[in-house]
Amino acid sequence: MLQVEQVNQYYGSSHTLRGVSLSVAKGECLALLGRNGVGKTTLLKCLTGVLPVARGSVRWNGSDITRLKPHRRAARGIAYVPQGRDIFARLTVEENLLMGMATLSGREAARISGEVYELFPVLKEMLGRRGGDLSGGQQQQLAIARALLARPQLIILDEPTEGIQPSIIKDIERVIRLLRERGDIGILLCEQYFDFARALADKFVVLSRGEVVASGTAGEMDGEHVRRHLAV
Repeated sequence: MLQVEQVNQYYGSSHTLRGVSLSVAKGECLALLGRNGVGKTTLLKCLTGVLPVARGSVRWNGSDITRLKPHRRAARGIAYVPQGRDIFARLTVEENLLMGMATLSGREAARISGEVYELFPVLKEMLGRRGGDLSGGQQQQLAIARALLARPQLIILDEPTEGIQPSIIKDIERVIRLLRERGDIGILLCEQYFDFARALADKFVVLSRGEVVASGTAGEMDGEHVRRHLAV
């Protein structure tokens, strides 16, 4: 579905992305790995239209979307869960979820929200609580649930385990695995932690200083080689 070819991006005179290429197919989980500051989030923002691409192309289901606005990409089925979650802290859990269902009919919203509550049962118990009153892990679950309610074909997750307690990391891992096994959605998982990504991903791309330094299927990746690019 997603095909990224030789993407370059700059912050002023700093060359932040250097000819990055990757692809994500339907039903596939691609892990994007790298230390802090190597360009992972910059790349994701280019894929979602938040940042411009200086050179290269982003294609979605065969169409060039390199210059398409973020809301147009979202309408085509690309969902983004940013680093830091970005939920609406003053809105309730229910109101946050309703934001994800803004384009759905009432019948669709009821069916899809039921599926999301099955994935994240804790949210159904907290519908009246404000998003800002949730723990970091609960906010992450809310952010993923809100994205899924838009019925995406591709979900992009930017470091979903950052600052999350181990028990909720297990819940998030379970949900990502279920989505992957369901086979109707692509997953682009941006992570620093190789073991978490290895348990879920079909393919890997490793970034260092804005360029791809390793890529391949799970069977082709050398764990020690990857960890050297992730170690601080």
